[in-house]
Amino acid sequence: MKKILVLLLSLLLIISAVACAPKTEAPTEPDLSQEGQETPDKIEEPEETEPKRPIILSTTTSTQDSGLLDYLLPIFTDETGIEVKVIAVGTGKALQMGRDGEADVLLVHAKPDELLFVEEGHGTKRNDVMYNDFILVGPMDDPLNLKEDQPGDILEGLKLIEKEKFTFVSRGDDSGTHKKELGIWKEAGIEPAGAWYMDAGAGMGDVLTIASEKQAYTITDRATYLSMRDVLDLDIVTEGDENLLNQYGVIPVDPEKNDNINGEGALEFYDWMISDKGQDLIKGFGIEEYGQSLFFPNAR
Repeated sequence: MKKILVLLLSLLLIISAVACAPKTEAPTEPDLSQEGQETPDKIEEPEETEPKRPIILSTTTSTQDSGLLDYLLPIFTDETGIEVKVIAVGTGKALQMGRDGEADVLLVHAKPDELLFVEEGHGTKRNDVMYNDFILVGPMDDPLNLKEDQPGDILEGLKLIEKEKFTFVSRGDDSGTHKKELGIWKEAGIEPAGAWYMDAGAGMGDVLTIASEKQAYTITDRATYLSMRDVLDLDIVTEGDENLLNQYGVIPVDPEKNDNINGEGALEFYDWMISDKGQDLIKGFGIEEYGQSLFFPNAR
């Protein structure tokens, strides 16, 4: 019995010793963020912006053939992110595209028709952009001697062409140049017709090529002629007449015509063309290659 009591007492002492022993915790990983190492901020990815819609520019063949658009539009696109699809036709066709809602903005040169276009509600507004001039060009040997006899009088020059029935090539495409030419014939009191009067129905570059091949006279804008003169057998015979002024205007098409018209893009192009930046670029075009500006900015 005594031995049993001793065993029980020994067992109680062992249990008591284990219960009173200090508890040890498992080692933990060091918290580096608390030792001078900052937790990096969450990296925010840049928001993706939708690309701007392109615009359709309906314009004259002279702005295309002269190289002006190849010079201006890449700069416009780079600065605004708006790509420009160019449809180069005669001014009459360009205005009709606007009426039909097939273009966003127009760059044309028949001011009376442009003002009527806006008045009728097809365009939201119009502004002068630039001007150059028309010139009468003909064979290098100038068989009618216009360069000497009528260097600055287009009306008398046309009268002599009609009198001698010398070949004259007309745009015949309802373009701004064609409209101007017909207006000058009318001012001279002449209704041109006959075998001597060729109705080409073509753009300015093609008409100059035809006139060169036929050794004929024609009226052209100065810019297109200068850009092509190295491949033409034509010379300027009459220039400087006030009847030969060639004014260009820019017109955003009314976006209410249909949902496809990019009204915002058209307004950006309009504003850029009449801005100081756009006007300075126009002023500088042609100087390096031709020694003179091909267009003179006059937005106001």
